[in-house]
Amino acid sequence: MDIDEPTPLLGGLTPARFMKRHWQKKPLLVRGALPGFQPLLGVRELFALAGDEAVESRVVQRERGAWRLQRGPFSPRALPSTRKPDWTLLVQGVDLHVPAAHALLHAFSFLPAARLDDLMISYATDGGGVGPHFDSYDVFLLQAQGRRRWRIGRQQDLTLEEGVPLKILANFQPEEEYVLEPGDMLYLPPRYAHDGIAEGECQTYSIGFRAPAQAELARELLQRIGDAAAEDESEPRPYRDPAQAATESPGAVPEAMAAFARDAVAAALKDPAALDRALGEYLTEPKSNVWFEAGRAPGRLRSIVLDARTRMLHDRRHVFINGEAWRAAGRDAALLRELADRRSLDAKALERASEGALDLLRSWCEAGWLHANGGAR
Repeated sequence: MDIDEPTPLLGGLTPARFMKRHWQKKPLLVRGALPGFQPLLGVRELFALAGDEAVESRVVQRERGAWRLQRGPFSPRALPSTRKPDWTLLVQGVDLHVPAAHALLHAFSFLPAARLDDLMISYATDGGGVGPHFDSYDVFLLQAQGRRRWRIGRQQDLTLEEGVPLKILANFQPEEEYVLEPGDMLYLPPRYAHDGIAEGECQTYSIGFRAPAQAELARELLQRIGDAAAEDESEPRPYRDPAQAATESPGAVPEAMAAFARDAVAAALKDPAALDRALGEYLTEPKSNVWFEAGRAPGRLRSIVLDARTRMLHDRRHVFINGEAWRAAGRDAALLRELADRRSLDAKALERASEGALDLLRSWCEAGWLHANGGAR
């Protein structure tokens, strides 16, 4: 993608300008971001997806002023009637199950894939919504069907209503109001309060982004680094204290033991690439409800494409795919980085691959991580 080329998706801004002016800073309303846009799924197809055990779905209703939340999967009869007002169906991770939804995310490839989370579809009947709230991550709200009225504001008071199953702001104070029609899009930075109400039957597509908390990230990375250090240790080194003297304060932590612990952590982090490797593995770890069907690799790879569920990233030393890491250098590294960036490789690109790289790609085909077109070799 040319990040210096103006695009209707961003209201005529270039991706570079959008990132500088709006990303994590201020909202952007785009009329006609995708002119003539039509829903990627019909209502019946969406309801069927909500009945799949591998798909995360929720129903939110407001009856007599009280909020109610139910979690799927939902059989068709378990869903309220489309003629009943004030209810919403939320279907998460649609890009993992619908190729057209996965393709839609490519329009946002000016953003790091490490940040992209998923595409959620919100179907609502007249008056449906999930209440005024804020997200801890960036979101693009693309209207796909019908109309939805959005009220937004830079909320200072983040107090939540008590005794409700949703995180609803108790004292929402909107500053702006927009009605979005099919093809319109609204970008909101993190913690920007918003409330969307359907005006008639509607569908809204939410393109959300990952924003791991610092403590969560530290916990995940340290766990991975510790596990890797344990695997690399040929023989465990238990703590020893032959110089320990008799003590009159048995409750005190021995300084020698504290030093041993500090040395253990330092040794685990001694490899300068350990943290980068752990981060790449964490960022590409598939979600818990994702699984792959074993595939078959042809003798000759003519073209390949990553499975929609595959997460693939790279850094200066590694290529990461679905929670695993490979050291990469030279022509093969360039090729695998290209695969991570473009999510596909054609025959011309594959001609540059070594036999070792081709064998690796075939193993990924067999794991179901990517799919190939090819023939006998």
